[in-house]
Amino acid sequence: MNDQEASSAAPIVELRDATKSYGAVRALRDGNVSLRPGEVRALIGENGAGKSTLVKVLGGVVRRDAGEMLVDGEPVDFHSPHAARDAGIAVIYQEPTLFPDLSVAENVVMGFHPLKGLKRIDRAAMHGQVKGLLDRLGVRLDPERPVRGLSIADQQIVEIAKALSLDARVLVMDEPTAALSGPEVERLFTVVRALQEHGAAVLFISHRLDEVLTISDTVTVMRDGAVVHDAQTADMTTDEMVRRMVGRDLSALFPKQDTEVGEAVLKVERLTREGVFFDVSFQVRAGEIVALAGLVGAGRSEVARAIFGIDKADAGRVEVAGKQLPGGRPLAAMRAGLGFVPEDRRQQGLVMDLSIARNVSLTRLRALARTGLIRSSAENSLAEEWAARLQLKYHRLGDSVGTLSGGNQQKVVLGKWLATSPKVLIVDEPTRGIDVGTKSEVHRLMSELAGQGVAVLMISSELPEVLGMADRVLVMYEGRLTGELSRAEADEESVIRLATGQVEEAAA
Repeated sequence: MNDQEASSAAPIVELRDATKSYGAVRALRDGNVSLRPGEVRALIGENGAGKSTLVKVLGGVVRRDAGEMLVDGEPVDFHSPHAARDAGIAVIYQEPTLFPDLSVAENVVMGFHPLKGLKRIDRAAMHGQVKGLLDRLGVRLDPERPVRGLSIADQQIVEIAKALSLDARVLVMDEPTAALSGPEVERLFTVVRALQEHGAAVLFISHRLDEVLTISDTVTVMRDGAVVHDAQTADMTTDEMVRRMVGRDLSALFPKQDTEVGEAVLKVERLTREGVFFDVSFQVRAGEIVALAGLVGAGRSEVARAIFGIDKADAGRVEVAGKQLPGGRPLAAMRAGLGFVPEDRRQQGLVMDLSIARNVSLTRLRALARTGLIRSSAENSLAEEWAARLQLKYHRLGDSVGTLSGGNQQKVVLGKWLATSPKVLIVDEPTRGIDVGTKSEVHRLMSELAGQGVAVLMISSELPEVLGMADRVLVMYEGRLTGELSRAEADEESVIRLATGQVEEAAA
């Protein structure tokens, strides 16, 4: 279906003036969206803008307080996700929920297995049915393969096939690319286009505005619980999207301030971990932000883990402020003035069941304790200080850190390490999965730290972030450093060339 046919067709589903409140908090107001056959509509906005609430209303997870919802022009009122699925609306979340010990086919047809005599499962029919769905999506995936061990990208394909097996005509994809590599994103986009060709409507939610421009036909922008703009993607630019979402220009995303660069604080010399990375040497000076760039799998995160001592290197040395760190000892790295904000904040950066205050204070427990007991007043005082400095949005410091948005969770991880007054701060993917406005705040904080003389090593897969924030760019390819670029030399083309191993061409 072409764009003109999609824009002229009647909506499959339409939400009009929907509202939803939780106590005194109005999470959704003026919720208006329509999805037509063959249309890919992007839904964008900051965390807390109302996107999740709107999706929950569409998917039958919550009931709206007011407004109207239509399916094929007829009013509906979903009381459960099952009712939404029966109406042809499926929501595919960022983290798939599958049965890992069952096969791809069994997951796809779960609850609707084809049967033969004596109500036994017809496995041949099941595999044939699922293979047909996968072929329709243009994906090569063995229906008999167990789900355990599949990549997140493949698990999402299984979820999409599952939705199609239930005759879903509307697919809502909530941050589907957040954990995917570049090639996996392209593969997902191929699947989305296949869905589009077959007349399905797709609501695509993403913080990655370049992907929005690539995959969507139309864009709906939300701010403060309301839909504030609706347009054809072709009529929008990245800068326009940012303005609509946060009320300021794209240039405000990278508030990089000039700093006075001092002596080398972090020195890495010939660091090697066999089979992972080789002969890595570089320095980061006081007041400097150095970006470690490269494609997924280049070895950047592994280098950071070895520097901090989480993984032990086979060769090489790391110095902080002139003192060599013992390998494989994170506590020694912390005491030497090293801080490490990991890529996976939920699994490695936070203890999700503990309070906000306790997470902030985890790196300072010894200093807060008296006679072996942690003083709650001191812990809360520390947490309050960093909550204010980081502009944290929370209800109570005693609440579980899991109640916070992704962007605010990232601020807690940063606060935990900044409370140690580090000489060197390593930040791995500092803004992954957080909204545009919070990205700006994290960038501001990094720039302020550099201004205070902290040496910052930033690992990022987002080229605009690398080019916007780094004083120098180090590029890795297949476990080796392939080049170094000054801020003046660095541009997208030069970074990509080095990241794909085209060293000689880049040097020329």
